[in-house]
Amino acid sequence: MEFRVDRDDLAEAVAWAARTLPTHSPVPVLGGLLLEAGPGRLGISGFDFEAAARIEIDAETGADGRILVLGRRLLDICRVLPRGQVSCALEGTRFTVEAGGTRFGLSTLPRDEYPALPVPPEPCGTVDAAAFATAVSQVAVAAGRDDTLPVLTGVQLRLSGEEMTLSASDRYRYAVRTLAWKPEAPLDGVVEALLPARRLHEIARSLARCGDVRIGLDPAGGGMFGFEGGPMRTAVRLMEGRLPRHGSLFSVPDAAVAEVEREALAEAVRRVAVVAEVNSPVRLDFTGDGEGSVLLHAGYADDVASQRLPTALTGTVGITVAFNPAYLLDALNSFEQPRVRLELLGPGQRALLSGAEAGAEAGDEPGAEAGDEPGDESGGEAVDETVDETGGEAVDETGGEAVDGTGGEAGGAHRHLLMSVKQLV
Repeated sequence: MEFRVDRDDLAEAVAWAARTLPTHSPVPVLGGLLLEAGPGRLGISGFDFEAAARIEIDAETGADGRILVLGRRLLDICRVLPRGQVSCALEGTRFTVEAGGTRFGLSTLPRDEYPALPVPPEPCGTVDAAAFATAVSQVAVAAGRDDTLPVLTGVQLRLSGEEMTLSASDRYRYAVRTLAWKPEAPLDGVVEALLPARRLHEIARSLARCGDVRIGLDPAGGGMFGFEGGPMRTAVRLMEGRLPRHGSLFSVPDAAVAEVEREALAEAVRRVAVVAEVNSPVRLDFTGDGEGSVLLHAGYADDVASQRLPTALTGTVGITVAFNPAYLLDALNSFEQPRVRLELLGPGQRALLSGAEAGAEAGDEPGAEAGDEPGDESGGEAVDETVDETGGEAVDETGGEAVDGTGGEAGGAHRHLLMSVKQLV
């Protein structure tokens, strides 16, 4: 095996494939990257049983071949190589990398112990790469980090007609984003897949500049979801189960509606939260008298902070809510619009955030899906629906039927639900 390749191209390709390498693995060969040299090209692949990645780049190939080398060691070498052409060759059991008078040698791993790479599913449609990356980042922030509830660490991807819906929830917040996609052929019903949020976020971000991303689901039930962009291909193993349906949760009838400048509110939350103790909320007192304002307050006793901002409030003369400041900041920062709309039910109840369209009045009612309001047995601080890890329908803990969250997106492409804490500061 022997090839020559540009240092920047090699470093970028190795870094992309290395995203799949496990940090710690009892199987040493999973820490390797598979290099395959063929006529005029070099393929680099990584696999850890949960995700597979492959990228191909142009190369001057002197001799074809396949080898397995330690991925992170190769990545470290690529980062320190001088710019220019890099010459690589297999000399016995040693893989050599040379550029600008600098020469490295790497031991190879046993290729016969490396698992077979999964076959990526055939693409079934395309989505704008930049829009997809934005959508994933907007919902992934609401995914859980607790591995004891693995379903809540995923992002639900739903394909219906020419609409893609992404959603994520950790029981205390629920983010939903819809965007358009182009199926290559009419879908046979609705397609749903639960994907690891961290993996999906990395993939979407790495493909953001590819123009279009082709996506595919293995119809034979192989349990892999594929993404292709430019020379990059990756496949992710699906998670079991599905998220609770969000239809009834996103219905907030008779809510008070406030609109406020998004960046100003986010900056105010950051300021007053400086004095808040760990897990202490930030209180927001909305008033509609006169010009309308919201007073942010955090802290206890003598250690307090407050800031007032102008706002537009309709539906009530005043309402008070309180949020975990980190959750509120995550929600505010996930929007792109200069103003944010908050539909508020009160302490311990749901609050629905959406981007305020230019020229929209605070009292304009967005489209929402009808549904029974779920019961609250947790003090109003969590999205009160059980998580179904068997793939069946989610049922709220009051015994009511699940509401299918298939519609109700007229209120905006991106919406973020937060639970207001019951105990106000």
